[in-house]
Amino acid sequence: MYVSLQNKVAIITGASRGIGRAIAEALACEGVRVVLNGTNDMLLQEVCSSLNKKEKRAVYVAGDASLPETASSLVEQAKTHFGQIDLLVNNAGINLRKSTVETSLDEWKRLIDINLTGTFLMCQAVIPDMIKQQGGKIINMSSTTGKTPHHNASPAYGASKAGINYLTMHLAKELAEHHIHVNAVCPGPIETDMSKQWSDEYRRSVLDRIPLKTIGTPEQVANVVTFLASDQSDFITGETINMNGGTYMN
Repeated sequence: MYVSLQNKVAIITGASRGIGRAIAEALACEGVRVVLNGTNDMLLQEVCSSLNKKEKRAVYVAGDASLPETASSLVEQAKTHFGQIDLLVNNAGINLRKSTVETSLDEWKRLIDINLTGTFLMCQAVIPDMIKQQGGKIINMSSTTGKTPHHNASPAYGASKAGINYLTMHLAKELAEHHIHVNAVCPGPIETDMSKQWSDEYRRSVLDRIPLKTIGTPEQVANVVTFLASDQSDFITGETINMNGGTYMN
């Protein structure tokens, strides 16, 4: 139990399913009040309803994370309902599995807009309040594909995650004097709705490349995010933490 997280307030993007939902559930279990974002109104309602069974700890804002108005609305809702913003988890993102020549300009722009620009806009929106209170934690969801090429990911995806890694380090340096910690988590293969669509052959090929011979779970990612959100990580900033069973090490 992380006592330091009791009654903190977190904004979590991409929170309607998979890793984002697991993060929301893990933080709520630690006493964090959460403002959730995603594009599927019905799924967000379901997550909020589940988290609010015992007490009112969750609200949501449906909207595109790549738009500045979504970021502004999330900040407004956090302050209106809970009075503050202590944590930001940038989890919203999309993937694309196309080669360079197959990727259209619209696909490139859309992926960069959601993954990288959306992360930037959310950081930009919460920073003034975190500076005012002289503290906060920002956790960006990246990928090991941002550090090393992957044959099954488009260059747009890898470029967006590499951009998130740099943004994380830059903000950590820029905001350290205000006691704002900025870190990123770089998962490898994780059991999500997407991985359930893999063929048996592809799953075997993924497992063959993982030294630990297992695929990660959303809950394991959420555990790392919860640690980074707590005061037990107070001497960690500017890190891009690998979570991939040993596939990529640095």
